[in-house]
Amino acid sequence: MVTLLTGSIYAQHPDGFPGGPPPGRGKGMQMPKAKNRDIKNKFLDIAYAEKSPAQKLDIYLPDNGNGPFPVIVSIHGGGFEMGDKVDGQVNAMLEGVKRGYAVVSVNYRLSSEAVFPAQIQDVKAAIRFIRANAEKYHLNPDKVATWGGSAGGNLSALVGTTGDVTAFDDASLGNATQNSKVQAVVDWFGPITFDKMDEQFTASGIGKANHSAATSPESKLLGKQLSDVPNLVKEASPATYITKNDPPFFIEHGTKDQMVPTQQSKNFAADLEKVLGKDKVTLTLIEGANHGGPQFETPENVAKVFAFLDKYLK
Repeated sequence: MVTLLTGSIYAQHPDGFPGGPPPGRGKGMQMPKAKNRDIKNKFLDIAYAEKSPAQKLDIYLPDNGNGPFPVIVSIHGGGFEMGDKVDGQVNAMLEGVKRGYAVVSVNYRLSSEAVFPAQIQDVKAAIRFIRANAEKYHLNPDKVATWGGSAGGNLSALVGTTGDVTAFDDASLGNATQNSKVQAVVDWFGPITFDKMDEQFTASGIGKANHSAATSPESKLLGKQLSDVPNLVKEASPATYITKNDPPFFIEHGTKDQMVPTQQSKNFAADLEKVLGKDKVTLTLIEGANHGGPQFETPENVAKVFAFLDKYLK
């Protein structure tokens, strides 16, 4: 199912950082922090693994009720090289706290610290930690969704399609007896097939065809220029692992995205539909939207995301 929404262009920093990434997690200027001050029931900077200081998460719980609460795992963007669990990217996800969801915002090792697959290994370790500690934090281990934008969208989707793939479950990161499967995925404008991005931008005339360069975020993630590691490019693509056992997907992308080609989401949604069926895949194209921006976070659009999550997690 494809929906086309209208809206104005919103120029934004790559991977959804208006003004740059937050301090301490990658280079760049500061950006507004998450609107989490008024959330009373929260647990911050919890270590889910011990290999790196980056392996921490924050848990936000509803003020009312004892749970167990369905879980939204928020995965920040930033080109795999910047971003933080407490920057403004989590604001849309935090709306879930008002709707009866627990929101778990996750940090992971950035590409400057460790190359792929460290990032997906970390996110999966965080999900295993959630399941292992579900009772302690009043979480429902059987109702977990991922939600991320840009690089976080890639990781959110990769979690979704690798539920039956054990290669990314690093037992040394803890809770090895738990699984990292999720019941729903929200992917906001995530890069899916790195080696197709430049030709898609060339064809559309939108954005710069520079993702295959050795200095691109994707090449830095893989540790080598994309053309030199085609096997790693394939391994980092959520489309590689699609099976009939994958959870439902909700995908959104701006039609004027200058950082990740809209075609990335179009092709991914089509690939998912072939295996999962149209009823389990929703693709919404936001007309005129760039790489993130306020059109994604309007009350109307956020309500659409939660209608999807409610269907599968409540």
